[in-house]
Amino acid sequence: MYKHASIIVLALILVSSFSLAAQPIEEVQTTTPAEVQALIVEPSSRIDGLLYMREEEKLARDVYLTLYEKWGARTFLNIAKAEQQHMDVVGALLAARNIEDPVSGSATGEFKNADLAALYSSLVSQGMKSVTDAYLVGAIIEDLDISDLKESLAKTADEAEIWVYTNLLKGSENHMRSFVRQLARYGITYKARYISDAELQAILSGR
Repeated sequence: MYKHASIIVLALILVSSFSLAAQPIEEVQTTTPAEVQALIVEPSSRIDGLLYMREEEKLARDVYLTLYEKWGARTFLNIAKAEQQHMDVVGALLAARNIEDPVSGSATGEFKNADLAALYSSLVSQGMKSVTDAYLVGAIIEDLDISDLKESLAKTADEAEIWVYTNLLKGSENHMRSFVRQLARYGITYKARYISDAELQAILSGR
């Protein structure tokens, strides 16, 4: 019963998040993390993966907001808003399972995970060079996120985690398509770095 209830509640949180891509965002999230906490009671056996994903979604949000401030390209702002919703969903699952939130109180660009902190600095530095470098950074982030989400899905049989990771994956695939389209406007073809070329082509074709 609790698993099915958690899936339904998480669905209400997620349903507005993954059609955003580079479209204007006006929806209001009506289901709160507290409501999720009231229904999901089973502990996670993959805490590290959830903690990492919470910060990885923050990395995406922080980078995109920083690049939006630099270049003023609406794509970054729209996708940053979607990444915030991704963060909220993972955060709700952490709260529901009484797992300490690694991003609580952290400023833009601050991470408990040292690898993500270093990656943030590297990506922002690259994205500041030109708007095309910024779009390339966006594609790289989504490439990595897709790879990590697929790995997380392969390691869990937990229904709530599967629901969260699957829907975050759909969102990341939408974002990847948006960034690749922007790069194509400048005659640049993105080459996959973390997923395979076949996986990238399947994403771009909508399969």
